[in-house]
Order: sequence, then structure tokens, then C-alpha cells
Amino acid sequence: MSVSNLSGNQKRRMKSASRLYAVQALFQMEASSQPIDVVLKEFEEHRMGAEVDGIRLEDGDLNHFSQVVAGAVNNQARIDQMTDRALVAKWPIGRIDPTLRALFRAAGAEFVEGDTPPKVTIVEYVEVALAFSPDGKERGFVNAVLDHMAREAKPKSFV
Repeated sequence: MSVSNLSGNQKRRMKSASRLYAVQALFQMEASSQPIDVVLKEFEEHRMGAEVDGIRLEDGDLNHFSQVVAGAVNNQARIDQMTDRALVAKWPIGRIDPTLRALFRAAGAEFVEGDTPPKVTIVEYVEVALAFSPDGKERGFVNAVLDHMAREAKPKSFV
């Protein structure tokens, strides 16, 4: 969906939704070994704004979604290394929940390539984590890991 004629609030909601979709897409790619082009097309045509059980899903910012997913794929090694450094030594990225791994990769893509202020990106992805863990158990963990990653990727944003 085009975002050019929308209000600022609508654009923000769509960008937020695109982050959730990006985490889902990255999870799907890892779980099913589907290539990026197949997953991007599926989300564009069948997921974003779709109706599921009588509930219409939020439209996403397709451009932002595609940039995040592609950025996560293209920079996966760098992002995974940043994540590993942010995790406790006993918990390498390969041992964490695949949903959180997808979340860290999506956020990492924004830290590495994006222009959104890192603190905003952190808040946004903590909210995404809550969508997958509504009891809030992951909030502090996700916040701490993302803060560490952001400080490594964009140290000048924290001076």
C-alpha cells in the first residue's frame, strides 16, 4: 500500500506493522528455508492487510518491510555477531528462541542500514516482542540486547 497520501499517524502504524511482519517473514524463512523473494511476495499478496477469522490485519509499509527483511538477510552475519556480543556468553544466538532471533535480525537491519533513531527502533521492537510474549517476560531481555546492539552499530546516537 502506498503511504504518500496518509497521515503521519497512519504512516507510523503501517511502519510498526511492517516491523512485526518482518519478524514473521524472517522466522518463516528460517523455519521453512524459503527464499526471500517467495516470502516477500507471500506477505505482500496474502498477509499484509489480509482478513483472518473476520479480523482485518493492519496494512504494512511494504517498502519498509522489504528493506528490513533484505537488510537482515544481507547483513545476517554482522547482525548475528552483534547479537552474540550482546547475549550472555552461555547463550549464543543459535540457542535462543527462533522468534527472538528473527526479531534481533530485523532490528539489527534497522541499526545497520536504517535511518530511524536507534532509541525509537528499540521501543518499536520491544513492542513487537510483546506481541509474541504478551506476559512481558521478554521485555527486559529484548530491551537490553537491542540497546547493546544499537550502541555498537550507532555509537554516536548515544553520546
